[in-house]
Amino acid sequence: MPARYLQRLRLDADAPTRGYPYELPVVAWLAARGGLTVPAGVTFLVGENGCGKSTVVEALAVAAGFNPEGGSQNFRFATRASESALGDHLVLTWGPRKPRTGFFLRAESYYNVASEIERLGDLGSYGGVLPHERSHGESFVDLLVHRFGPRGLYLLDEPEAALSFRSCLALLILIGDAVAAGSQVIMATHSPLLAAAPGATVLELTEDGIMATDWDELELVRDWREFLTAPRRWLGHLDG
Repeated sequence: MPARYLQRLRLDADAPTRGYPYELPVVAWLAARGGLTVPAGVTFLVGENGCGKSTVVEALAVAAGFNPEGGSQNFRFATRASESALGDHLVLTWGPRKPRTGFFLRAESYYNVASEIERLGDLGSYGGVLPHERSHGESFVDLLVHRFGPRGLYLLDEPEAALSFRSCLALLILIGDAVAAGSQVIMATHSPLLAAAPGATVLELTEDGIMATDWDELELVRDWREFLTAPRRWLGHLDG
């Protein structure tokens, strides 16, 4: 059975109800519904810009003890504090087994994580190559290959921002291997390719809150399918 270390999340009784991010539909939904049950294996959060998927993943990371800018639970650097206070008001319910390892990987602040990896000098855990001597995407893949081990909890925020189509396919394989080795993965993404991971649960964030949605029914999948079928229909106003 796929691992399920993190089983549920909810807002504490002291969580505000006004202001950002508490007025986001997804956060209001969590408050009204008493939280969210987290599935085993791989869970994707998808939705439009501004729906709160990255905010939720970041808050999960903070509540689980990860560095807000990314890294393992041992990373404690700070470049610029930009995280919301939501992580301070999330209550996490854990299963009887705890993850052996973990990592929070976000495309937005990966440069800072790479700099911290070089500062710490622990390159053996990251492929033995200085991250800044590789391209952004290559360095991303190096980290995924060498740092995502068995029985881990891995939180990812829009990793496709650094990855080509083929590298996204490689990430799918790595995720499948990690889950087979007893890991749990939660990822915010805009990528229909990543969201197609076999056996994954896809949660779509909308103005109505959070809904488990089949891959074929996702708005982002419908939009990409229509665009690739007839791009001129979408781009006609750019002609001339």
